[in-house]
Amino acid sequence: MINSSMSSKEEVMKYANTITVEELKEQLYFYASDEMEGRYTGEPGQKKAVEYLREQYKKMGVPGGLNDGAYFQTVPASYFRKIKNDSENVLAYIEGSEKPEEVLVISAHLDHVGMEDGEVFNGADDDGSGTIALLEIAEAFKQAKNDGKGPKRSLLFLHVTGEEIGLYGSRYYSENPIYPLENTIANLNIDMIGRIDPQQKDDPNYVYLIGSDMLSQDLHDMSEAAKAKYDMDIRLDYKYNGKNDPNRFYYRSDHYNFAKNNVPVIFYFNGVHEDYHKATDTPDKIEYDLYQKRAKLIFVTAWELANADSRPALKEKE
Repeated sequence: MINSSMSSKEEVMKYANTITVEELKEQLYFYASDEMEGRYTGEPGQKKAVEYLREQYKKMGVPGGLNDGAYFQTVPASYFRKIKNDSENVLAYIEGSEKPEEVLVISAHLDHVGMEDGEVFNGADDDGSGTIALLEIAEAFKQAKNDGKGPKRSLLFLHVTGEEIGLYGSRYYSENPIYPLENTIANLNIDMIGRIDPQQKDDPNYVYLIGSDMLSQDLHDMSEAAKAKYDMDIRLDYKYNGKNDPNRFYYRSDHYNFAKNNVPVIFYFNGVHEDYHKATDTPDKIEYDLYQKRAKLIFVTAWELANADSRPALKEKE
């Protein structure tokens, strides 16, 4: 068996290329459909969403991430403010071949803001785009594992609930981790990667990276090296990468609950646009070629992290 770390660039790109526009589109049109009722935390649409995610992982043969092989980590209603029903994080897991105790978490939030006066807020970009990218990345890694080229480290595909109402699902996971946070080498968080920031309309071949060098210069360097190694034709934009960014994006998505627990993070983001948190955030507005390119970038970055000789080192405390 060929060791996964010896996989050639061509082999890795073979798996990256299983992330297709057609599959992203087909799944996102369903996940962000009216049937999901805006996926509001604890409501029937959100329950349909988590069932859909579980069924997709079962179909691809990726087991659940809980200790008993289950997929749902229940977040009790009492944990939330103003939510009357329990909710669920969805966890799927691929065990590493050489360092299974070390875990890379790739995350996206599964919820959105629900409905208003009967109108569905579909949340195609926010965060249908991250959710479906996560499924496709998992499928690519599963194919590699089936071919005897699975990752050295374990991968946790973490779909969190309650992001829109205060990052609840990721906070719950960070307080009740299934895999110890000290063994979590990094978190790659995907929240809105399907659209174009109006400020980037003249040069839209970009993705914003936030947090990559906050806790670990190694993580930042490995991310840049992965882009170069696999000839990813996309610009990594660090415009919002800072604790003093007036938008405070570093604090506003699920990676923050890992970062505050000293886990290095990268937040992948396209920026806000005219349909942000509106009923018009629909699947027909997604830039599918760009969406695919961003998802493939995240896949090759995850591949390098999962197969590196050593995990990203934390910066010394200042």
